[in-house]
Amino acid sequence: MANDPIETAGLVAREVRSGRRDGAETKIAIARRTYPTGQGDLWDAISNADRIHRWFLPISGDLREGGHFQLEGNAGGTIERCRAPDSFNVTWEYGPMTSWLAVTLRPDAAGTTLELVHEAHVDPDLWGQFGPGAVGLGWDLGLYGLGLHLETKAAVDPAHAAAFPSSPEGIALIEAAAAGWAEAAIAAGEERDAAHAAAQLVQAMYTAPPGE
Repeated sequence: MANDPIETAGLVAREVRSGRRDGAETKIAIARRTYPTGQGDLWDAISNADRIHRWFLPISGDLREGGHFQLEGNAGGTIERCRAPDSFNVTWEYGPMTSWLAVTLRPDAAGTTLELVHEAHVDPDLWGQFGPGAVGLGWDLGLYGLGLHLETKAAVDPAHAAAFPSSPEGIALIEAAAAGWAEAAIAAGEERDAAHAAAQLVQAMYTAPPGE
């Protein structure tokens, strides 16, 4: 795995789309990253509760199609579809907000490519202010943690994970990822200056030291 934060951020391909769900417009953030491991190992890392907490968060619930999951201190939802070891679809419910997450794995010459698609109804004013990085940067950090876990098979230290975004390495990764999400928004039709202003704002939110 790349050790340089900017190189690591560059391992993720980012895309932004618009869609419709339940008769209303949605915004879709897509992230793709190829990991140097087999599909079975990657599937186990993202679907096995004993491994999910090593790189993301502790998870509880009935982790099968039709079941409900809950991430500690974060989102919960329903597993709407599961096709092991290829893909799953879940609702992503946090407070009063519900969005939709689809994850697909595909074999690749370099290992296995993970595609994550997060679709949400977004207030246009909030989208204009924060852009896709508001959700995208969180997934960048998750994909980074997943890469560390796949490389070492060890659990990511929670204290290190909490401090990482405001560390020099974390700031460099988030800056590069935020710029990537801005460019994805521009490719989808957003105005360049507005997209980069939104990226800088959400970048500052993610890199603020804990407690600020």
